[in-house]
Parts: sequence; C-alpha cells; structure tokens
Amino acid sequence: MIRTLFYQPDQPLRTDLAPEEFQSVLQASEVLLWVDFSEEPPEVCEPILLSFKFHPLSIDDALQETHSPKIDDWSDYLYIVINYMHLNGETEDDWDTEVDELDIFLGPNYIITHHDHTLPSLDATWVSCQRDLRHVQGGADHLLYRIIDNVVTEYMPIVERIDEAIDIIEDEVFDRPVPKTLERIFSLKRVLLAMRRILLPQREVLNKLARDDYRIIDQKDRIFFRDIYDHLVRLHDLNESLRDLVSGALDTYLSVVNNRMNEIMKTLTLITTLFMPITFVTGFFGMNFFEPVAQLFGWTSRQAFLVTMGILALLPVGMYMWMRRRTWV
Repeated sequence: MIRTLFYQPDQPLRTDLAPEEFQSVLQASEVLLWVDFSEEPPEVCEPILLSFKFHPLSIDDALQETHSPKIDDWSDYLYIVINYMHLNGETEDDWDTEVDELDIFLGPNYIITHHDHTLPSLDATWVSCQRDLRHVQGGADHLLYRIIDNVVTEYMPIVERIDEAIDIIEDEVFDRPVPKTLERIFSLKRVLLAMRRILLPQREVLNKLARDDYRIIDQKDRIFFRDIYDHLVRLHDLNESLRDLVSGALDTYLSVVNNRMNEIMKTLTLITTLFMPITFVTGFFGMNFFEPVAQLFGWTSRQAFLVTMGILALLPVGMYMWMRRRTWV
C-alpha cells in the first residue's frame, strides 16, 4: 500500500497525490510531503524512490537488506534505519517477538517511510497528522521526531508486560517451580536480549540527530531528538534491570530445584539407612523359622522369633532417635 500526505499552507490536507505529482508539488515553498510504503514489493517502490534522486546504495539498503539502526548523511537527504519490536503472542506465556525495520528518507520538505509490515505507531502518527495540522506545520524534521517518538513509545507496554511476567515467575519460583517456569525464564531472556540489540544502536542514532550538525535537521528541533534519546537511555537502563531480575530468577530457580533434590535425596538416604540394619540381620540369619536341617532347634523357638521381631522393630526407632539427637534429620 502506498499512501501520501501533502500539506501546503492555506490549503486543505491532501491524501490523493499520485506518484507522478510528487516532484511538481515539492517545488512550492513551505510544503511537506509524506509518502509511506507499506508491504509493497521492491519493483513498485524502486521507480518512485529513484525519482527523488536517491543514491542506489541507500535504495538497495531500504528495499533489499536488513540493517541495525543507523543514519547516513547524503548531503541533500538523510537515510535513517529504525528498528521496532512487537509481540505476536496472544497469551501471557507466548513471547513470540518479531523485530522489523523502518527505513526513512528525510529531505528538506519531504519524508519517505518504508516498512514490510503494519506498524501501529506509524499509523497513529498518520492519524494524528490528519486530525491536527500542527504535526505537519513544523516541517519534515519535526514530523520525523513524531514518528520516532511513537515508535520508541511502543516499547513501554512490552517492558511493563515483561515486568509483570517476572513478578509472576518469582512467585512461582518460591512457591512450586515446574519445568514450564524455566521455559518462561529463557523466553524472557531472549526477548530482553533482542530488545537490547535494538536499543543500543538506536540510542546512538538519536544521539547523532540531537548533537551532530546535519543540514536537514533544524537547530530548534534537535532538542526534541534529545528528548527521545533520554527515553532510549531510560529504556536501556530498564532493560538492564529486567535482565538482572531474570538472571536472579534463574539462579533462584536452580537453587530451589537443587534444594528440593537435596531434600528428596536426604529422605531416601534416611529410609535406606533405617532399613539397612534390618536387612543385615535378616540376611545374616536367614530368618528361616521352619524346622532347621541342622540340630539348631533353638533358632526356631517362639522365644527366638519374638526377640528377633523386637530387634527388627526397635532398631530403626533407635537409629532414628540417634539421628535426631545428632541433628541429622
């Protein structure tokens, strides 16, 4: 889908521009053109991008390759790559994440965006521009700020959901951990690691937009990019804190499982120890109370039977009391 948004002072906002009109409308002063390519094949996007006289390398980067967040200064325009993350899972335990790329061409009076999947934050910016013209009256660089700010804001619901999931996992770990708990811990670690890979380079991109001297970026708008940079710094700090919490939950899970295993082994060892003397006694004497082959009739008497049964009954009890006294149990 190709959609356009064209603003000209004292004129109604237009959303019906054809690609053939792009170059002609940009000749007017104080205009702003936003062209958005969503889920369009390269053969459709490439001729339009070439009409803006973009360098073939930047067009190839936008249409064919996948990059980490970056910014390239081509003098007449900026080529910017922004990554965004969204969750595809429908349940609380489903952490199927997907990281996609938003390619942006920023010129003096135009901005072109390209993405392969639906981007809710970009749609929200599009609707806001149609409702309030102040979003487009500030120029292309200010519209870029609006777009990136909405993309960065989309991370907060993911961070809050991860924080809630960690609280639930910590309760499960201390209550009764199961193998499913370990699976959820590693799922959260993967999500946080993927987010960290985005936040670090994206933070550097915003730092350059806020501090470097780009001809396309107005001096008065750099403070807005500095604000987004501060948000990314905070998100990175939150990401590091959540990663520490997940690592702590994993260590706690392993400790609890090991303690449970130690308790089980202790119980089994206690049972084995209590019955070991009984096994020795019954194994040594055979406990054959029928008529013996040898002339040892005393072993088959009622008195010998009662004494043996008393030993078998009292010996485990005595050993248990002795272990309790030694604080082994």
